[in-house]
Amino acid sequence: MNDGASPTSAASPAAVPEEIPPAPRHWAADVLLRDGRTAHIRPITPEDSELLVEFYGRVSDRSKYYRFFSPMPRLSDKDVFRFTHVDHRNRVAFVLMLSQQMIAVGRYDVIRPGEAEVAFLVEDQHQGRGIAQVLLEHLAQAGRERGVDKFVAEVLPDNTRMIQTFRDAGYKVVSEYEDGVIQLEFPIDATDTAIGVMQAREHRAEAASIQQFFHPRSVAIIGASRRQDTIGQTLVRNLVTGDYSGRVYAVNPTASAVSGLPAYSNVVDIPDDVDLAVVAVPADAVQDVVLDCAAKGVHGLVVISSGFAETGEEGRARQRRLVGLSRSYGLRLIGPNCLGIINTDPSVSINASLSQVMPPRGRAGFFCQSGALGSAILEKVQNRGLGLSTFVSAGNRADVSGNDLLQYWEEDDATEVVMMYLESIGNPRKFSRIARRVSQRKPIVAVRSGRTTQGVPMGHAVRKIAAPPAAVDAMFRQAGIIQVDTLEEMFDVAQLVAHQPLPRGRRVAIVGNSDALGLLAADAAAAVGLVVNKSVPLGAEADASDFEDALDAAIDDPDVDSVIAVYIPPLNVTGDEVANVLAAIGEQSDKPLVSSFLGVEGVPELLRVPDVAGSTAGRGSVPSYPAVESAVRALARVVEYSVWLRTPEGHPAEDESVDVIGARTLVADRLRRASGAVDLSQEDVATLLRAYDIELVPSVPVASVGEAIAAAVRMGWDVVLKATAEHLRERPDLAHVWRNIDGAHMMRDAWANLTSVVGDPARAGFVVQRTAAPGVPVSIRSLEDPLFGPVVSFGISGPLTELLEDRAYRIPPLTGRDASAMVREVRSAPLLFGYRGADVVDIREVERLIQRVAQLQHDLPQVSSLELGLVLAGPDGASVLNAEARLEPGPDARSDWFVRRLGQQAGDTLPT
Repeated sequence: MNDGASPTSAASPAAVPEEIPPAPRHWAADVLLRDGRTAHIRPITPEDSELLVEFYGRVSDRSKYYRFFSPMPRLSDKDVFRFTHVDHRNRVAFVLMLSQQMIAVGRYDVIRPGEAEVAFLVEDQHQGRGIAQVLLEHLAQAGRERGVDKFVAEVLPDNTRMIQTFRDAGYKVVSEYEDGVIQLEFPIDATDTAIGVMQAREHRAEAASIQQFFHPRSVAIIGASRRQDTIGQTLVRNLVTGDYSGRVYAVNPTASAVSGLPAYSNVVDIPDDVDLAVVAVPADAVQDVVLDCAAKGVHGLVVISSGFAETGEEGRARQRRLVGLSRSYGLRLIGPNCLGIINTDPSVSINASLSQVMPPRGRAGFFCQSGALGSAILEKVQNRGLGLSTFVSAGNRADVSGNDLLQYWEEDDATEVVMMYLESIGNPRKFSRIARRVSQRKPIVAVRSGRTTQGVPMGHAVRKIAAPPAAVDAMFRQAGIIQVDTLEEMFDVAQLVAHQPLPRGRRVAIVGNSDALGLLAADAAAAVGLVVNKSVPLGAEADASDFEDALDAAIDDPDVDSVIAVYIPPLNVTGDEVANVLAAIGEQSDKPLVSSFLGVEGVPELLRVPDVAGSTAGRGSVPSYPAVESAVRALARVVEYSVWLRTPEGHPAEDESVDVIGARTLVADRLRRASGAVDLSQEDVATLLRAYDIELVPSVPVASVGEAIAAAVRMGWDVVLKATAEHLRERPDLAHVWRNIDGAHMMRDAWANLTSVVGDPARAGFVVQRTAAPGVPVSIRSLEDPLFGPVVSFGISGPLTELLEDRAYRIPPLTGRDASAMVREVRSAPLLFGYRGADVVDIREVERLIQRVAQLQHDLPQVSSLELGLVLAGPDGASVLNAEARLEPGPDARSDWFVRRLGQQAGDTLPT
């Protein structure tokens, strides 16, 4: 990609500060390019002079001309000094590094307040890899952080690729033609369109990087061994016996052959190209292997070796060096300490793992972080007749993560169901975004260990999520993920969505030859929210024709959405005829059919429908469960997913009355005055809320009864006196509010009574406030988790809510559907809907307040916490009586929302 800047970028003088301030740490990042290879982007430094000169010497004359509009065969010392000495504010420059070489540079120079000229130069052999787009994203984000609103550029008319780069960025580009040069200008606001373009590029690049792992034309086993029962020997054997369609090379410096394959002392010595390297050497030798693979041009690494972050601090440091080295040479890495990868596609048939089980071809992709559990999981898959399309055990998940696999599986035609066993979530924001999109097309079934404790295994170099566990569960629901509690339940659900259609609703029919099991099924259905609309007891002597008639009638019934079949054979009966009926009906039905057939688990051979693609159990095969309760639970999970899928998502609320600029100005001003975190005053809280069309009922702090009377007079009486100190609000046994005060004598009585209860008035935090209309007390909170991002919660106010943790959580931005669900899913929701004859509150206003708080938290990441602690929701509206807000500085807050960057290891700038 050629550059598009005007010559003034190099010629105009500018004062260079004697001491250059450091650039923000979060400006440096590993990035993924269009072809799925990695590179490193960072701010330029004065020490880059030699690298810049070498880079410029490799650039073609044509590219140089596009950059400077005139022949510039070499850079003068003055040019080099100017380009490498920037102030990271008005003059910002990024370089892209690969294999310790500079391959691109992009910069902007502020030419007037809020406006900067942008320019790029990319080495010719790396043009066409999407480098200019990456540079533009990072420069735009840096500009936004530095107060730049608009970029301008001058481009020669025949530099069409650069012109297209600007137009494809998602910004609104305005162009003019003057003096033989096209002048472009565009605002760099992070609009939905620009973010959508960035995320689409991210999706393509990450999917391409995983494609290289699953479809290699050649594999090198580095650490291949002739000794039996060794990792290196197992890897070679599994690849060869698994009928891998590509070429296999053994790398062993002390052997001439391994398992009949010629052995090479180094991967560099292999005469042909190598796409994938599977590494099984001691941990301290892995870095040398990375350098060899980079020199050979290997595309990806699967590191089986252990001895990294799972071993302690020294191992964590070794793992960080491994990831940094791999990415610096353009390599992606699965592992370390992993089981490996599998692709069952007959055209590839690669088992690059330690598992001797090559699962049958199926519809499900499986991501597993635990290497120890990987083999057991693959055996369970095989025993259940489920089948997989692809399998990845990521081990310590130092680089390639579940997010990358989701990006790949979204477009993979061979994968219809995604299964994930998650031990940690390194970047929940990104996971939520991708999963929400994938779930619209393919069901995701997930188990999350550490769900209650939020703990992570030692080998996973990620930070602990500070948001409550309920918030993480809410994120999964919001994204449409079918979250289950155990691995067994994951397989129960996966075999259902893989082989049966989705149900249209909650209504079920139960058909069986056991009254006892039929009752168990009905009880289990009621317990999980399913509605039994039809129950057909056939009796113990029912034969295949009886089952066929009953099942046909149930499936044809318009009031039935799913059918549960229960079959326990009489003595001396095989059940083959009934199995044939179930399989035939399951293949033809447009409603899901599940069974408890002979107490068998999985997809029994008798109930399998051969798949056109060659799978052992095709679409229409009837899953069986050893216990009818398991069948019902699995069905209920799938029903919830189906309801989520069929419910219109809606769009985040947009209201012209919201003053985002005013709110941001207030936040920036208060943080500028403070040296760190700051609690906003009540006046500032009211102003901030008013910017989002939320009115806070005014309150006046008072220190004496005289001040209280004076405040009440100004308000026109009918006021309340209340103690607001936190230690009192948390005590349900202490009355701290006196209502409906309508005169001086009543105020004196109120003051005397409250002070006798709460003690020292100076510590009570007394305020006077107008009496609000009666209503149900609710609270709406938001917080900014450094790892998780924005979180919003809702609940009925009061100690019982806190004690029972009866709150609903969501991740902004919120749609109308999200806000509506939050109000209704708390267990105390009946209080809002006319419980015991009370008035139904104004639910629309409560939902509006939730959406406004969510929008505020989404827009303002510096708001570390916001609480509408007491909102009285009545039939004619809602009054916000108490609110608090806290700000914390964070220049890099959510910067990964607006630019592509690969996750970093814990201890670095961003999480994995």
